[in-house]
Amino acid sequence: MSERNLDFDTVIERRNTKCLKYDFAVRRHMPEDVLPLWVADMDFKTSSYIIDALKEQVEHGIFGYSEVQTPYFEAVRGWMKKHHNWDVDERWLIKTPGIVFALAMAVKAYTDEGDGVLIQSPVYYPFFEVIADNNRRIVSNELVMGEDGGYHINFEDFESKIENEHIKLFLLCNPHNPGARVWTKEELTTLGDICVRHGVKVVSDEIHQDFTFNGTRHVVFANIKKEFADITITCTSPSKTFNLAGSQISNIFISNRELKHSFRHEVDAAGYSQCNIMGLVAGEAAYLYGDEWYERVKEYIWDNIEFTREYTEKYLKGVRMVKHEGTYLVWLDFSGTGLEAAEVDRRIIHEAKLWLDSGRIFGKTGEGYQRINVACPRSVLKDALDRIRLVIA
Repeated sequence: MSERNLDFDTVIERRNTKCLKYDFAVRRHMPEDVLPLWVADMDFKTSSYIIDALKEQVEHGIFGYSEVQTPYFEAVRGWMKKHHNWDVDERWLIKTPGIVFALAMAVKAYTDEGDGVLIQSPVYYPFFEVIADNNRRIVSNELVMGEDGGYHINFEDFESKIENEHIKLFLLCNPHNPGARVWTKEELTTLGDICVRHGVKVVSDEIHQDFTFNGTRHVVFANIKKEFADITITCTSPSKTFNLAGSQISNIFISNRELKHSFRHEVDAAGYSQCNIMGLVAGEAAYLYGDEWYERVKEYIWDNIEFTREYTEKYLKGVRMVKHEGTYLVWLDFSGTGLEAAEVDRRIIHEAKLWLDSGRIFGKTGEGYQRINVACPRSVLKDALDRIRLVIA
């Protein structure tokens, strides 16, 4: 048997399939006929190996309480070792229905109401929500745009915020969403040393770890030093890599027993136990047999990223694509157009009929930006960029 789903050019109809991306525009206050490139799932069929594994499970016909044992973990471990040179232990693993859920559990486990939790904005907007909705304070070490067109960390401000705001917990986005940075080992080491020095725990969201480009390589934060592993909750999932977001499966690794116990307590208190059987089956099949599909989709996405960069430079006057190293989410800066951020939003939504993620939801430093998901057929991406060209011109 060989991989059958390697056609990424064919447009697959997702409307009327209970699809959040396509079927909920009106409920989300968007025009009904908007073209959506916002939420981070792909418009590609997943690996045929995953589909076959799911079909086999469906044919069994029973969907009772389910759990997986060592073979599942071995599949996950093999992937982490092969692709990230990270040796994980089965005792470290806690499975959750998603990484945002895990972020919320970590906030509850390691901080008290009123505490500040550190983030680096502009950043994935649920980071703000899991802090504020749990009655903690958002503290931001704002990323700095460099002359190279990419984001950089202000380490002096990072440490100052930890000291002055009495920070206990830092939410790290690695690779960074929406900034598209793949943090280097040197950058992560500097962050980690500061956190160790001040007793700060780190939740490292590494869901985009498998999409790094142009010579960059993902570095697992907890794998740099044992001291880092001892303070870190590492969040991973097959959902972004294999387009399995709806399967509700994430793998959270915590090597420190005390931290794991506290995290597990909050998961139990939330009333959550086993993951759904389809997510477990899909995740195991992905990590065992999905390599060919993954490598090919990664190539296709990189070509789309380059297409977006070239198109932006040639046709989108006043728009700049931020230097792209990781994720399939491209960050576009519209500040050079002379338009106010609210006007950019209006034109994108109501004139271009595009549903992107407005930069304002990623924090104040995201105003004037738009995040566009390029994990789609090239024809769809070109249509979206053509629409932006018309309304910006």
